[in-house]
Amino acid sequence: MSQSQTVAFHTLGCKLNFSESSSLSRILESEGFSQKKFEEQADVYVINTCSVTENADKECRHLVRRIQRKSPESMIVITGCYAQLKPKEIADIPGVDLVLGASEKFNIARHIREFTKGDSAKICSCDIDEVTGFHASYSQADRTRTFLKVQDGCDYNCSFCTIPLARGKSRSDSISNVVAKARELAAQGTKEIVLTGINLGDFGKGDDYYQAAADPLHPNRSAENFFGLVRELEKVEGISRYRISSIEPNLLGNEIIEFVANSDRFMPHFHIPLQSGSNKILGLMRRRYKRELYAERVGLIKTLMPHCAIGVDVIVGFPGETDEDFQETFDFLHSLDVSYLHVFTYSERDNTHALTLKPVVPVQVRNERNKILRNLSFMKLQYFTEKHLGQTRKVLFEKQDRNGMIEGYTDNYIRVTTPLRTEWVNNIVDWKI
Repeated sequence: MSQSQTVAFHTLGCKLNFSESSSLSRILESEGFSQKKFEEQADVYVINTCSVTENADKECRHLVRRIQRKSPESMIVITGCYAQLKPKEIADIPGVDLVLGASEKFNIARHIREFTKGDSAKICSCDIDEVTGFHASYSQADRTRTFLKVQDGCDYNCSFCTIPLARGKSRSDSISNVVAKARELAAQGTKEIVLTGINLGDFGKGDDYYQAAADPLHPNRSAENFFGLVRELEKVEGISRYRISSIEPNLLGNEIIEFVANSDRFMPHFHIPLQSGSNKILGLMRRRYKRELYAERVGLIKTLMPHCAIGVDVIVGFPGETDEDFQETFDFLHSLDVSYLHVFTYSERDNTHALTLKPVVPVQVRNERNKILRNLSFMKLQYFTEKHLGQTRKVLFEKQDRNGMIEGYTDNYIRVTTPLRTEWVNNIVDWKI
């Protein structure tokens, strides 16, 4: 292919996917590709897929059909978790040219250069056990907030999850590399960094860690951990705000909570997956904690930071979840001083232990339970916001001109929308809620 090609991206799924799409786009730009919007005509379309969304295959097929209708001569590249899990299935979709698995997506430029449109679909994948390298990436739609990937993969084996099969074992960047990247982003004008990963609290595992597991005499760097990372990032000049995207309750130690409570740069905002308020269901899910530990974490956060926002992931309709189990989850969430819920309806995933569990909850019941918890989430968020009415909090306004309006978030993640004033863009403003 010539050096004057255009490329457009479409990303499905989590913030980690968005950070990787941004990095892939920068890789291609450095190779001479120019960026186009997905709705526009482009020579190459890249779809970064997800394995968590219920209809990953349907979404992927729909996007491929859209591309073929508007630009039948364009190359279509599929990457991401779904591409790693079911490469043959994706390659059989009419119009797909390249399928890049977990170890090959960051070699995207070479694969595009070597491929000739008209050839049969090419799968560039691998055994997920062979994926060991860490590729740093970050998303930067504007210079206000950046999602910085510091960890990838997962060594947990939750019974509903395919992420270990899609992304491999837990591995992470070094503290020194992350700090260097934070300084680089600060020099570019970034005000807020959101730390992202698949299992963020497991930060510290790199090649040296796994080599040391096989060789007790190996001088490893396993002393690095997530607490050590946040302490070093606190020292970086130029970054006003850090957020921790999501962290398992069993990995959210008291020292991290206390550090955030006393920090000027780490925002009073946690997102802590729960998944179920029933210890029976947590056991079936193979989660590594019980509800009592979760309540303890929330209690400490609220004792030290009454104003702190806490988001919660929860799954409804997991196999074996009775009406009584769901009521236990509802009552537990109702009793917790949390701010909002991300509610997921359980959906079956190939090659997961949950497929063997009975009884299966009818889809209609799953959807009803989802609606009940979404209503609870609405009330939780309304209550949390109203508690702060009249208070003055610091808002970082983002570069988003929506019909003459500008949007930003307080330190504790309350969204503020107001008529646009350009001098507020990428600046922190004292704001009365």
